[in-house]
Amino acid sequence: MDPGVRLMERVLARDASAFEALYDGYHRLVFGIGLRMLGDPSMAEDLTQNVFLKIWTAPDAFRGGSFVAWVSRVARNRALDTLRSKAVHPESEIPADLPLEGALDDDVFSRLDAQRVRDALAQLPPEQRGLIEMGFFGGATHQELARRTDTPLGTVKTRIRSGLKRMRESLGERVSR
Repeated sequence: MDPGVRLMERVLARDASAFEALYDGYHRLVFGIGLRMLGDPSMAEDLTQNVFLKIWTAPDAFRGGSFVAWVSRVARNRALDTLRSKAVHPESEIPADLPLEGALDDDVFSRLDAQRVRDALAQLPPEQRGLIEMGFFGGATHQELARRTDTPLGTVKTRIRSGLKRMRESLGERVSR
């Protein structure tokens, strides 16, 4: 069984040590997604905190399956919400020279995780890689991808599903059904 799933079962029972273990095991992944999509370490840190706050306050939102896939989807959706909100309510910029405590360590770790994902993504055929990049990192829906690429919706879904399966295998995550 997926270690994240086992930890989530314990988090559902309000086990704080399981939550800490979950955070330790997956915060770099969430931060890496946030950094890639938002382009800002501070915003990626906020996103990471929000994702794990959601996990602690609403653990029943996870309904089984692959924990990595679920937490990645939650992080992606939160990042998209942040981007949409930022577009609607632009904020003044924070000075770039403001020191971020611990940001260097987080940035290094997220780059290691991000590099593994980039390497796995680079191994995919172009028709799978392009759809995953546009959908996951660009926020396009399956319908939008089908329209943009002039590809049938079923083909888009199959290519994404196949590409994600190959990436999971490449990253060493067991694929379960």
